[in-house]
Amino acid sequence: MHIFTDETDGLARAILDYASRRLRLDPVPLDGPRSPGELERAAGQTITADGLGGEAALRLFEEVLAPACISTDNPRSLAFIPAAPSEAATLFDLVVGATSIFGGSWSEGAGAVFAENQALRWLVGLAGLPATAGGVFVQGGTIGNLSALVAARQVARAVGGASPPARWRLAATTETHSSVRSAAAVMDADVVDVPVDGDGRLTGANLRRTLGREGTDGLFAVVATAGTTNTGVIDRLGEIADVCEEHGAWFHVDGAYGLAALASPSMRHRFSGVERADSFIVDPHKWLFAPFDCCALVYREPELARAAHTQTAGYLQPLSTSGEWNPSDFAIHLTRRARGLPFWFSLAAHGTSAYAEAIERTLAVARAAAADIARRPYLDLLLEPELSILVVRRRGWEPADYDAWSRRLLASGLAFVVPTVHRGETVTRLAIVNPRTTPADIAAVLDTMA
Repeated sequence: MHIFTDETDGLARAILDYASRRLRLDPVPLDGPRSPGELERAAGQTITADGLGGEAALRLFEEVLAPACISTDNPRSLAFIPAAPSEAATLFDLVVGATSIFGGSWSEGAGAVFAENQALRWLVGLAGLPATAGGVFVQGGTIGNLSALVAARQVARAVGGASPPARWRLAATTETHSSVRSAAAVMDADVVDVPVDGDGRLTGANLRRTLGREGTDGLFAVVATAGTTNTGVIDRLGEIADVCEEHGAWFHVDGAYGLAALASPSMRHRFSGVERADSFIVDPHKWLFAPFDCCALVYREPELARAAHTQTAGYLQPLSTSGEWNPSDFAIHLTRRARGLPFWFSLAAHGTSAYAEAIERTLAVARAAAADIARRPYLDLLLEPELSILVVRRRGWEPADYDAWSRRLLASGLAFVVPTVHRGETVTRLAIVNPRTTPADIAAVLDTMA
């Protein structure tokens, strides 16, 4: 199993050929799920005592398993927040796997960590945090948010000393990503619900009013969102930072989707206030053209995170005394692949200007799509897009109509779009993060709603 033979060489060539053919597809087929029974009949028993052989297993994946997965990099994959990795990032992901780099410590992966940190410094610079800020690439926004909040509570504990509150609390809104409430549950902390304004965003006035009513005992963090998942709106970051300073609360910005637009010169001003954050996240696997799974977690003062997250054990002593930058010290993990390398490679290969141009292109498509929706008498655009998410009502439709329409779209191979709920009403939304998505793609989807 662990010997490179002629058979292994043939398998390597077959895998590289498959990867090359997959990358050349333009567009890649949308595909879609199959039932467990259908897959059982088509694939059969794949784990056997003697094995299928590498090339047979690869054929099974290509012909049966891969087509049963939705291609999120299809330009008409517009549900949730899709992905659109660059070819360079995707190819380098093969390299990351082939090199078997352990990305948890400097001593074992210094070159990889150095490269990842350069990519993080680019994000730090875009956000306007000091050059001493830094962090780590983690699996996704859920782990990023949880890790940041654990660090925030550790700081609050240190400040509070011997008099802990009855309950630890963080402040967020109903538009805050579900991972924040999940993090609070894991941490056995409470959530102070702050009402949003008419556009669904957190404002300083609403936060101040709520904290005045609820009190600040045990408040260790406020979570703002830079581009909500459902509607793409940006909270009033500067106002929220003011309130956090007044109450000594950690200011965390969840920008998993939206903070990628910092790379867009036309949009950067919309994020004024993020430079005052104690921590933020942004997912390169969303709108920064990296493959799954990759979330950048950045701290203003990384040493505070190190104090919260560094694990100690006898066998880890060589790492904890080295004084180098160990990514395992900055989040809830120890073992990690160097998941930031494909993002770094694409940035290094293409340059940051190419990223700015790609994001500007998706923003232009979103604006064109909004204008198209406004011209169609059977559709309502519920919010002007602040970033690249469009929330759309089809007049006269009930929830069942949206569900049936969504299933027809996917079954036909035309697009992947699903319903959502906005202010208690079932509607639909289009999330545009793929630079290959065109106004014609959006128009083709909208035509089906007539």
